[in-house]
Amino acid sequence: MLGIPFDGTPGPLNAITDVAGLTVGYSTIISGEGKLEVGKGPVRTGVTAILPRGEKSFDDPVYAGVFSLNGNGEMTGTAWIEEGGFLEGPVVITNTHSVGVARDAIIQWRVAKGGPDPTGFSWSLPVVAETYDGYLNDINGFHVKPEHVVQALESAKGGAIEEGSVGGGTGMVCFEFKGGMGTASRVVTGKGGEGTAPQSYTVGAIVQSNFGLRSQLMIAGVPVGKEIPEGAIRSKESGSIIIAIATDAPLLPHQLKRLARRASHGLARTGGTSGNGSGDLFIAFSTANPGVATPDKSSHSVQTIPNDRLDPILSATVQAVEEAIINSIVANRSMTGIEDRKVGALPHDRVRDALKKFGRLR
Repeated sequence: MLGIPFDGTPGPLNAITDVAGLTVGYSTIISGEGKLEVGKGPVRTGVTAILPRGEKSFDDPVYAGVFSLNGNGEMTGTAWIEEGGFLEGPVVITNTHSVGVARDAIIQWRVAKGGPDPTGFSWSLPVVAETYDGYLNDINGFHVKPEHVVQALESAKGGAIEEGSVGGGTGMVCFEFKGGMGTASRVVTGKGGEGTAPQSYTVGAIVQSNFGLRSQLMIAGVPVGKEIPEGAIRSKESGSIIIAIATDAPLLPHQLKRLARRASHGLARTGGTSGNGSGDLFIAFSTANPGVATPDKSSHSVQTIPNDRLDPILSATVQAVEEAIINSIVANRSMTGIEDRKVGALPHDRVRDALKKFGRLR
């Protein structure tokens, strides 16, 4: 949008949905203005759902890995991912005080759809993550309801997706500008084996950004935040970020954990420092190796990329995460929430001026 010189080659949509079969859905809840009345609003919140295999996500789990850079946050279901190596169902992201209702709603939705067990589905450990939107939103009013979670799940689609103040990112703040949802992708070409052609892979990232001080913001290596000091609203770093990374490269759980760790480098490139109060929780999964979780065989054959050939995919992860975070503020508008608190949008003209000043744009 601004011609920012990011590294790497984006996919056709420059979105996590460049990974084939993956879908994303939102439920955005905005109502009221003015003085806070707990239970009434103003409301600035929502739900984001990422389904690794679209409608087949519950039927065909994906290999996954998780990483906590700083644990002042929540992502449910990760103990089983660490133990079993699979993500079974969607990744849902909402606000801090709506994790429970979102988790329960996923189970109810799954049971209602039925399954091989005569009771529907008898067991589920959904993955639900959060960041705190209480600066703009009536977070203690519990405005996220089961129907909002269902709406996000059932509206999930491939193709181009919205960024900014949508879904779980509706009320979020990033580097003291309006934050929220951001996405990006990178395409890499891996070396083929002996006698085989090189293989192209896609890495996509989606973030719910709610962290950082204005002075920390870096864009393409330029200290943009220091060039736009006015409008800051915080005296200390606080907030969180959830990052989901998807790839069609055939990777095993321990390799996906390595990808999840690399999200830390993408975060650092934007100036994030993971302060004490920040919940920085990351998940990575691969849509390769379909059917590998089914118990109908005594063993499964899987494909994987040797560790010595992972470098391009690791770099692509860092690049996609960095741009996704910046996109979450570039693709946003100012918002006024509870008590008439206003968080301004990133001013595009000032960003261009800063990039030109430091020789990153002509």
